[in-house]
Formats: sequence, structure tokens, C-alpha cells
Amino acid sequence: MNAEFWRAFARNKGAVVGLVFLVAVVALAALADFAFPGSPWDMATAPFQPPLSDDAPLGSDTLGRDIAAGIAHGARVSLLIGLTSTLVAVLIGVLLGAVAGFYGGRVDDAVMRFTELFQTIPNFVLAVVLVAIFTPSITSIVLAIAIVSWPPLARLARAEFMSLRTREFVQAAVTTGQSNATIILRQILPNSLSPIIVSASLMVATAILLESSLSFLGLGDPNMMSWGYMVGAARTVIRQAWWMSFFPGVAILLTVLALNLVGEGLNDAMNPKMARRGRA
Repeated sequence: MNAEFWRAFARNKGAVVGLVFLVAVVALAALADFAFPGSPWDMATAPFQPPLSDDAPLGSDTLGRDIAAGIAHGARVSLLIGLTSTLVAVLIGVLLGAVAGFYGGRVDDAVMRFTELFQTIPNFVLAVVLVAIFTPSITSIVLAIAIVSWPPLARLARAEFMSLRTREFVQAAVTTGQSNATIILRQILPNSLSPIIVSASLMVATAILLESSLSFLGLGDPNMMSWGYMVGAARTVIRQAWWMSFFPGVAILLTVLALNLVGEGLNDAMNPKMARRGRA
């Protein structure tokens, strides 16, 4: 990433604000053990303490657990699941899309029919079914989110590879006798990464929302504190203790918004011509 990239990114003020907030969330997750030592499941004060209490700055829940500690430790889970599931989805989607776009023909038809099979079922419904089948855990949630997220990336990678495989530099690589794997990995893939990176950055936000929704329904990892679990646990007492669901909900909202803003900034910086055309 050169200076020109950062100048283009910085011209999008919303993206800069989103990046600053994301850095703050990452720092909160990294420093959670220092700011809130102990387990977020431990009782810290009396139940239903309102915000600005001495022992609970953001209030406490039905069992006296500190809401602020839960948000800090829950940031780890939300970011971990969002990033890991997106990485797995990118690996699956780019691999299948690259094979389909490069070889075409029957290989392309087979991969696209396989992709459409996953797209016939709504993402959230499929994620719920998968997590319920494999028992709620960090691993099953990551795999479920990755499985429902890779098809759009596969289609994107396929389109990029189909566009680039006829370019002169690819034909030159074929003429020099380079293998298909070398052409895919060293010639075409580096030139198709820009839209994939932008799409992946937006997918992290979707993954965090999916994890929060699963945890809200009680399908989160029972041993891990997460923002979605906190919102779900507070739904029965929302009138009595509004802060229990409000602060975790705001954390989810702002993090997802920040990721979308950063995604727009990456698009402006990595695809400047398309960004200018969109604003025109």
C-alpha cells in the first residue's frame, strides 16, 4: 500500500472515521484483560445496577455481571468470528471462482451449479440449521457463516478470472510454458485482488451480524461472551433494564457501520475509476 493509496483512502472522511473506530474496537479487545481482569461471567456488583454506578460504568445485568466487561471481552469473540469466517469464505470462494473462471466450459457449469445450490437457501436459515446440527461452538459458527458467505465471492472471482484470462500477459505466460497453477496464482490472482478485498471487508460486517443473530437466538458458544448473547439475554427485561441490550446493540451497530465505511474507502482507493463513475 503506497502513499497514493492512503491519500485516496483519506479523501473519504467517513472511511477515516470508520478506521479510527475499528482501531479503537481492536484495542479494546486486546486490552480487555487489563481493563477488566477476571471473567466477564463473574458477578461484579448487585443485579440491575443502572449505568454510571461505581462498580459498573455501563450498568449490570440480571446476575450482577458488568456490562462494560462483557462488551470488552465480547469484542474479541465478534471480531474473531467475523475475521476468521470471512477468511475461510474467501479461500473457498476464490478457489472455486478461480477454477470456474479460468477453465470455463463444463468445469464452469459444474462449479456454478454447485454455487447456486447454496444460494437457493436463505443465508440465515442455512446458518441456523448448520449450527443447530453441529452443536453451537466457535468452530461450528465460523464454519456455518463461511459456508453461507462464499458464493458471492466465487461469482466475483469467476468474473474477474474470465475477464483477465484473455489478456496479453496471460497469453504470454501460456506461450512461455507456465503451468495453469502458476498462471492462476502468480499472473491472474494478484490482478483480481482489489474487488475481492473490498468485498471481503464488507463481508466481515455481515459475519458479525450473523454471529450476533445466532447468539441472540441462543445458538452462540455457551462458553464465550459475545455482543449477540448479551442482547439476547436482555430481551426479557428490556423494559426494566434498557441498558443491558442498548450498549451491546450500539457496539454491534457502530462496528458494522465502521466496517462498511472502511469498505467504501477501500473501494475508492483500490478502484478509483469506478468510485468516480459511481459519484458522477
